[in-house]
Amino acid sequence: MELVFGLLNRVWIPTGLSDLTNDKRSNKMEEKALEVYDVIRTIRDPEKPNTLEELDVVTEKCVCVQELGDEEYLIIIKFSPTVPHCSLATLIGLCLQVKLQRCLPFKHKLEIYITEGTHSTEEDINKQINDKERVAAAMENPNLREIVEQCVTEPDD
Repeated sequence: MELVFGLLNRVWIPTGLSDLTNDKRSNKMEEKALEVYDVIRTIRDPEKPNTLEELDVVTEKCVCVQELGDEEYLIIIKFSPTVPHCSLATLIGLCLQVKLQRCLPFKHKLEIYITEGTHSTEEDINKQINDKERVAAAMENPNLREIVEQCVTEPDD
């Protein structure tokens, strides 16, 4: 009987302690999401003189962060182009990829999607912006690289 109680004592976690741990983890994920949002909100639109935040292409709610392991995170971003036929949605996705890869100080996996129902070719664009080889090839194009740099560079850089 003592053996059974000894095993139960090692495995049993008081409910309040578990809730506290979950709250801390949830707060940590919210903080990481805000950190990510802070990086992407200042990206400028390729066509307009506005930021993606000003155009509501990205919002705080479009960023989700999940813990994958010890100090490693999955970042999911769902952005909304300004019009359903936006010809620069792929370029916006590329800008998001580039800026986050450069600026985030923690280990992460990145998934970027167009918010469902906000673009006429969202499936094709989602595949393109999440394909590492296509992203690398796009950044080898000097004209495209220059446009991305203009969009992701901070005004005071």
